Amino acid sequence: MKDVKIYTDGGCIGNPGPGGYGVVLLFGEHRKELADGFRETTNNRMELLACIKGLAALKERCRVELYSDSKYVVDGINKGWAQRWQKNNWVRNKKTGDRAVNPDLWQQLLDLIKQHDVTLNWVKGHAGNKENEVCDQLANAAARSNSEKIDPGYKG
Repeated sequence: MKDVKIYTDGGCIGNPGPGGYGVVLLFGEHRKELADGFRETTNNRMELLACIKGLAALKERCRVELYSDSKYVVDGINKGWAQRWQKNNWVRNKKTGDRAVNPDLWQQLLDLIKQHDVTLNWVKGHAGNKENEVCDQLANAAARSNSEKIDPGYKG
């Protein structure tokens, strides 16, 4: 199994607002950067989408170290929240009936994680991590690109 590192970031200009994601994939000497923007979305959707796009770019089962500066994403997976929401039909709190936010993207991420051996790691944003900074620049450029793409799952 190949060992791959994936760095991700997502963001918006305003929240909600124009948004984008950035991804850096590293495998040995190989490097691939991905980015895209949407005319209206949320920061959390872009953080999730960055992870999804990074994992979806893999052509075979890999051992993946995935780095994100989003506690929402990393804790959502590592603390089992997303798996629990999925099991409860995307209800976050049974007592109050609160629905989980972004179930479309959480479902995609959970499905992709099952296809690989993934370890999610939190990295502090804007703290000098080279690849996280590149992802931040890619995401910001994508958010500022005046994209007319629609985020199909965003319900604004």
